[in-house]
Amino acid sequence: MAFTIESKHLNGVLILRPQVFEDERGFFMEVYREDQFKDLGISSIFPQDNHSRSARNVLRGLHFQWNPPQGKLVRVTYGQAFFAIVDIQKESPTLGKWVSVELSAENKKFIYVPPGFANGFCSLSDFVEVQYKCTNTYNKESEGSILWNDPSIGIKWPIQNPIISTRDANGITLAQWLESPSAQYFKYPVTV
Repeated sequence: MAFTIESKHLNGVLILRPQVFEDERGFFMEVYREDQFKDLGISSIFPQDNHSRSARNVLRGLHFQWNPPQGKLVRVTYGQAFFAIVDIQKESPTLGKWVSVELSAENKKFIYVPPGFANGFCSLSDFVEVQYKCTNTYNKESEGSILWNDPSIGIKWPIQNPIISTRDANGITLAQWLESPSAQYFKYPVTV
C-alpha cells in the first residue's frame, strides 16, 4: 500500500505516511490514490488544490470553512512547518482540543484535516511551501478564522512574534464561533 496511517487524533484527524522509493537518483512517491484513501477511511472527493508559500515565522490560521464544510489533505513540498488542528464541532467530545504535527519536505508526511476542524501552521524554515487538496471549493462568504492565540485553546506555537495577516489578527475566539449561527454547520459529527 502506498499510504499508511501513522496516527489518529481527535475523532478524524489522520497523520499519513506515504511509501517513498529513494535511490541515488532521487525519490518517487504517489501523492494521491482515491482507492487507497478510501481504504484508509478518507472517502472525500477533492475538487480543489491549493499551494501557498510563506517566509520564516509566518503564521496562518486558524482557518476553516463552514458552508459547505471543507476538509483538507495537506503536505509540505519545500521547507518545514508546524501545524495545529483544533476540533470546533459543537457537541464533539474533543471540542476545543488540539493536535500538532511537523510536516516537511524531508519527512513527506501528510495530514488529513476533516470538515469541522480549524487548522493553521507556522513556517519553521526560511520558506515553506504547503500544498493541499480541499473536499469542497472555496466559498468566501463562509470562511472563518479563530484567533491563533485563543487562550481557551492554548496552542503551544514554537515561534515568538509571528507574522500574521490582518484577517488572522482579527479572528474570533472559539467561544464566539460556538455562539454564531454558522456553528450549526459543524454540529458533531460533521457530514459532507
